[in-house]
Amino acid sequence: MLRNVVSIVSGGASGLGAATVDHIIRHGGKAMVADLPKQFDYYLRIAAEATAIAPKKKEKEECVIGFSPVNILEEDTIKEALDLCEEKFGEPINVCINCAGINDAKRTLFRDEETEEIKVIPLEDFSKILNVNALGTFNMSRLAAQRMTKRPKDADGLRGCIINTASIAAEEGQKGQISYSASKGAIVSMTLPLSRDLASYGIRVMAISPGIMKSPLLDNMPKDLLSNLHGICPKRMGYPDEYAKLVTSILTNPYLNGTVIRLDGAFRLPYTLYSE
Repeated sequence: MLRNVVSIVSGGASGLGAATVDHIIRHGGKAMVADLPKQFDYYLRIAAEATAIAPKKKEKEECVIGFSPVNILEEDTIKEALDLCEEKFGEPINVCINCAGINDAKRTLFRDEETEEIKVIPLEDFSKILNVNALGTFNMSRLAAQRMTKRPKDADGLRGCIINTASIAAEEGQKGQISYSASKGAIVSMTLPLSRDLASYGIRVMAISPGIMKSPLLDNMPKDLLSNLHGICPKRMGYPDEYAKLVTSILTNPYLNGTVIRLDGAFRLPYTLYSE
């Protein structure tokens, strides 16, 4: 199904990214995991499984997975990862999937518990989330798109596809999610203009807005709050594999372009998760 896919996946060593890498390999594609150096141990587990699950190749054993240490805010490390893709897989990428992201809930104004003084969120805290999630996603997208132009166009005049990860928080940001919501809103807003920018080069751009998914972003959340976070139907959190399946649907349907798809089980974020 994905035998022609040569991909790079940011944040590909864990969570939604790891599930996507696994899915691509299982369906005959190739994936370069672009993640922070500290994630290498997680990658080794993925690679061990990939070797076992990858469809058998004809004549010789081909490389189907690799790891490149990447900071998505650093142009040089991204270019090195894209170079490694061509070296390992023998051709430029035609798919870029951006799953790297961070979150840190902070209110714009908050009361200091000790002094009762009303304080304001540090600007650097806001900037950090916005930079990693929005700027980092665009940085990967623009450099990946440039590499895709090295590929020949197919029968539909296409060279590749970029899939970015937004969030339902872009539309329903909760109290304390000002930074995260702004960053994911930026990803939503850039989807159509980026697809228009890249249309003449035969590159599609899509975004997925996941709801509450079982991922490392939820590791530090209290269990009593997690128990109330689930879709309406089915009544549970989303699985990373369901994100990966949607990625596959997008990659195999060339008429999907320039839009954002919610993946949330009809869940809508409430005003706040915390008691007032």
